[in-house]
Amino acid sequence: MAEESSTVDFAVVAYLEEGSWQVVSLPRRAARDLETLVRTLRQQPGDIGTLGLVSVDDDFFVVVRVLGEAVRLLLSDVTAATEWPLARSVLDELELPVPDEDEEDQIQPAGDLGIVADLGMGAMDLGALCDDPDLYPDEMLSEVADRLGFGPAFRQVAEIGVG
Repeated sequence: MAEESSTVDFAVVAYLEEGSWQVVSLPRRAARDLETLVRTLRQQPGDIGTLGLVSVDDDFFVVVRVLGEAVRLLLSDVTAATEWPLARSVLDELELPVPDEDEEDQIQPAGDLGIVADLGMGAMDLGALCDDPDLYPDEMLSEVADRLGFGPAFRQVAEIGVG
């Protein structure tokens, strides 16, 4: 398996504070595993909790929403769990099996497609976005950020966090 923190494209936290979106880059090491990511997200304020948006190696993304003790998860591609520890830990937390090698061509999301439905992007739209084979994870997350109302800030922070 690959070393996650060296291949994280970006890790971003977004949260509403007094009705205004705040978007901050996280250190890549914060996304090295799910436990560290959740712990980091819990340190951020937020009227509706915090959203962690992580893109790994132009291969997949993870969205984590933390509100108090509640943690909601979305993995864009279950087949990523065969290669990446972060993706595997998401499936483990969701109590879903890792796909067999012969299933690796069956790309599908796992977790809570309604993770941001109350913020402006429903489960069907998020599912359709995850199913688009022409988009890279950063493009998918940019679309999510646009729909939720913090697209420009997300793109600025994600570009700073890359490279």
